[in-house]
Amino acid sequence: MLASATYASVRSANRSARLAELTLQERRRPVLVQSNDDDRAQTIGFVDRYRVNIPGGGAAVEAASDVVYLALSLRNVGAGIAVMQGWLVHSVAGSEPQSEQAWRDSVKDIDAPGVDEFRPLTRDQYIASGDIGIWQGAIRDPADPMHAPLMAGTTERRPLSIDLLYTDQVGGQRTISRFGLRFEDDVWRTVAARHWYLDAPSPR
Repeated sequence: MLASATYASVRSANRSARLAELTLQERRRPVLVQSNDDDRAQTIGFVDRYRVNIPGGGAAVEAASDVVYLALSLRNVGAGIAVMQGWLVHSVAGSEPQSEQAWRDSVKDIDAPGVDEFRPLTRDQYIASGDIGIWQGAIRDPADPMHAPLMAGTTERRPLSIDLLYTDQVGGQRTISRFGLRFEDDVWRTVAARHWYLDAPSPR
């Protein structure tokens, strides 16, 4: 009986420790989505002093001097700080979809990339819990395989998809969030389309 009681006690302690660990993780988990339309506009600069303005719920996709500049206005709806780790951009093939659902489907149909496919950031980017912030990146090398498609896509206002890889403040809970971009009413609009948790079961 003593052995049984000890075993049950150990199981209960292990279960409690595991629940406490999961609770701590959820308190640190960031989740990035598009900012709200009524969030403040943000002006940001790049290392070469080029500046872009991003409206709430929007993005910047601009080309100048053979450089493609990209930026997203984001909101962290999770409980923890989001630390950006990498990014990857896709040019969605074809012309602008005619319906919102068709556009969302075209973004969702791209599979989740591997971690080794992401481009590293040149400077640290963080977004606090419950706050808005930005992600920014640029493609400068004409030999980059994405340079020509993005230069053409920027001019022709083709829809884009951007994947962001980020973690919590201690480098755990790796997450990929996919954002679709399309040009409408003279502005680039952004929407979060998919989320993948790499170190835990995904949300769906």
